Formats: sequence, structure tokens, C-alpha cells
Amino acid sequence: MISHDKLSDLSIWFVTGSQHLYGPEVLDQVYDDAQKIVAGLNASGNIPVRIVAKPVLTTAHAISQTFAEAAASADCAGIITWMHTFSPSQMWLPALQTLAVPMLHLHTQYNAAIPWDTIDMDFMNLNQSAHGGREFGFAATRLDVHRKVVVGHWSEDAVQADIADWCRVALARLDAQQGRIARFGDNMRQVAVTEGNKVSARIVFGYSVEGYGVGDLVAYMDQVADSDVQRVVAEYHDLFDVAAELQSGGDRHESLRYAARQEIALRAFLQDGGFTAFTTTFEDLHGLSQLPGLAPQRLMAEGYGFSGEGDWKTAAFLRASKIMAMGKPGGTSFMEDYTYNFAGRDSTVLGAHMLEICPSIAAGRPRIEIHPLGIGGKDDPVRAVFDGKPGRARNATIVDLGDRFRMIINEVEAVAAPHDMPNLPVARVLWKPMPDLRVAAGAWIHAGGAHHTVYSDQVTLEQFRDFADLHDIEAIVIDEQASVRSVQDALRWNAAYFRLR
Repeated sequence: MISHDKLSDLSIWFVTGSQHLYGPEVLDQVYDDAQKIVAGLNASGNIPVRIVAKPVLTTAHAISQTFAEAAASADCAGIITWMHTFSPSQMWLPALQTLAVPMLHLHTQYNAAIPWDTIDMDFMNLNQSAHGGREFGFAATRLDVHRKVVVGHWSEDAVQADIADWCRVALARLDAQQGRIARFGDNMRQVAVTEGNKVSARIVFGYSVEGYGVGDLVAYMDQVADSDVQRVVAEYHDLFDVAAELQSGGDRHESLRYAARQEIALRAFLQDGGFTAFTTTFEDLHGLSQLPGLAPQRLMAEGYGFSGEGDWKTAAFLRASKIMAMGKPGGTSFMEDYTYNFAGRDSTVLGAHMLEICPSIAAGRPRIEIHPLGIGGKDDPVRAVFDGKPGRARNATIVDLGDRFRMIINEVEAVAAPHDMPNLPVARVLWKPMPDLRVAAGAWIHAGGAHHTVYSDQVTLEQFRDFADLHDIEAIVIDEQASVRSVQDALRWNAAYFRLR
């Protein structure tokens, strides 16, 4: 399981291309420049994973061997290619045909400015990225290789930000390949969009989806020590405002202790099994006194993926999004479009769920409360209640269309609620979908988008699209420029493209 403390074990390989035409002195300079670029990127503090400089590649055999080693390495999340000089791309064709790791093509050069007074042909021969990169780009396009292309000087903040975001996407792909999703119970009965083909998901994304009875969680809860429960309850008081009835001596304090016991047991179950995400369902709670609410909220805040009603696709997608968001300010959460506020062009969506919204998107200090649920037939569950913070964000989902997976992304603007909601005892966020609710919801429905989503003000639109590209799945974007007709056209074009492939 990828986490902040294990990032030091992973790396992105920096692969520099050249050829023997220019002599050993030039190749020595090429390698020296590549090492300086790598050192500068690592020292910048902007890149979330260690970049490793590999030897300069000048032959087809060396290129293929390096690509094969990257694919075989458990620690290599991807490769960055850079053509310092001109590197004839036919050398790269065999390796590109077998590319098995994410690739970013960095189209840069060592120097930022042309040395106008001293430039000569020696300088030109050494610094040929301008057309060396285009030669490499043709080879990748000729083979229809999925890759990210970043253009600009390597020292620029914008370029480093693009590299960093792509590195996070590469890490999310690696994490998904190793991922295990635990399902407590099945999907909510009779619901269509939360279903899907687990074998297809394993083939496309790499993660496995594994079912467990709720009794397996209950057995873990029976092993939780009272001292651990007390420790976690103390953490709740440090991090949240706790309703008086849930505090020690309050009428409902045992319910808070039960929620803590659920959290401890869930975390232990996930850690013991190496799981990266999980699902629950209110229709399968045999042996539990209350539907887990606070526990999924806390575990999401730690980086686990989650979804309700057995929706394993969204749980896995949330986990990937948590990896793509690592080290970035803001929050990422499981979400559901719940109800609308129709007001013309200013219409908004109130997003929420029964209980389980991640505190990472909270505008202020959440409050732990206990209220009736109304479904599930169990005791009142404990949950953290808060309003989401305003600002630009994205809602994204992945659906299974039978012959392929489709990602749908909607740009949104979260806004402060115009009125208090004292009788709504759940975490929630209010947003204006782009370009407006009529277009966004209409386009979303035409695309078959789910009601469960990943909501994030951390993961960029480009990262979501890069994640789709890395897994060769369809991506539909609904933003300020979208119209229902343009999305319908894109859906038709994409259908033709994927079916012809």
C-alpha cells in the first residue's frame, strides 16, 4: 500500500536519449546535464517521488533493456524520457512496442536561453532537444503509445507542477495494480450503476475485488481492547467538537465508543489484508449495532478508498484519487449528488451521503453527532457533520458500460450555503456545476454517469484525464465550454473509436 512514509521506496526513472555520432565528450556532457536536471527536480521539493537518472541510451538494445528493467521493477512507477541531442527514433521502436510502465516525454533542454554571443555548431549539436524530441514524438505517435508530453524549461514552476501531477498519476496506477478492495456485503439491491465486471476491472486497472461477511468485521471488533477504544475517543475530542450527549458521562457515550471500536477493527482488518479500499452497505449489517459512519470518514482521511452500498468501482477510484492528491492542499472525498436547488443559471447541487463524507473537504472543525438514520434497522449511527469549503473542485466517476469503462468529470464551484441547515445531520457540500445545472446534469445523464462520485479540490482535470489515458479508458469532460450537444457528439465519436479499436 502506497503511503507518504513509503514513497522513498519508489522512483521515477529519468531516461536520456542520444547517439554515438557526436563523440564521447558530448555523451559525457549529455549525462552530466541529465544528472543536473534530475538533481534540480529532486531538490525543488515539488516532485512527490524520487527521480533517478539512468545512463544515457544510444542503442536499441540498451533502450529495450532499460524499458524491460523498468517493467520488471516493483519500485519503478514510470519513466521520463528526454532527448538531449538528436536520437534516431527507429532505435526506440522495439522498446516502445513493449512499453509496460507510464511514460512522460519531457520536451525541454538543459539551458533556458540561447547564448547569443557564443553560440556555434558545437552548442547546436549538443542542444538538439527542439528536433530530437519531435523525432521521438513521431515514433510514439506512429505506434499509438499513450504518454504524457510536458513542454517547457525543466526549472519552471509550471513545468515541475505538471511533472509532479503526472508522477502522482503514475503512483496511482502502480497502487491500483497492487490494490485489494474489501466488500462487506454486496451491492445495494436492484441498483444498476454500482454493479460492474470485476474481471474486467482486474484486467484494466489491476485491483482485485474481494467479498467478506460482516461477521468477519465483527470478529475483529471483539478483539479490540478497551484501552485502544479510549485512545481513539481521546483523538476524537482533539480533532472534532463532540456533542455533549456523546461525551463521557453523556447518555450516548457508549455509541461513540462503539464507533471507535468499529474504526479500530476496520483499520486492523484493512491493514492485515493489505486492502487499499472498502465498501459497506446498510442492507447487510448482521452483527453490527450501527452502520459504520465515523469510521469510514476517518479512514478516508487517512487515504483509504471507500464507497457505500457495495460500490467497489467508486471505492477503488477514490483510492486512486487519494494517491493523485498526495501532498497537495485541499481534500478528496466519496460523494453523492443528493438534491437540487433550482434557481436558473445559479442552480446548485447539494452533495452528501447518509454518513460517510471525508473530513478533508471540511470548511471548519467538524462536529461529531448522533442521529437516527431511518434505514438499515439498526441503532442511531455516529458521524462527523460539517459544511464543505468553497472553491473550485471536480466531481468524477467511473462507470462500466459492458464493453469498456468510462470516466466522466464535471468541473464545479463549491459555494457557501445561503442558509443554515440545522436539521440536516450529515456532512455536505453545495456546488454549482459547470457550465450550469441544466447542461451539466443533462450531459452527465447522457454519459451514463453514476450518482456516486469522487469529489476533489486537489485532483486536477488533467490528472483525471491522464489516469484515464494510462488505463486506456474513455473520458468525458463537462466544463464551462460544454453543451449537451457537444457531449452527445463526443459520446458518439468515442463509441466509434473504442469499438473500432
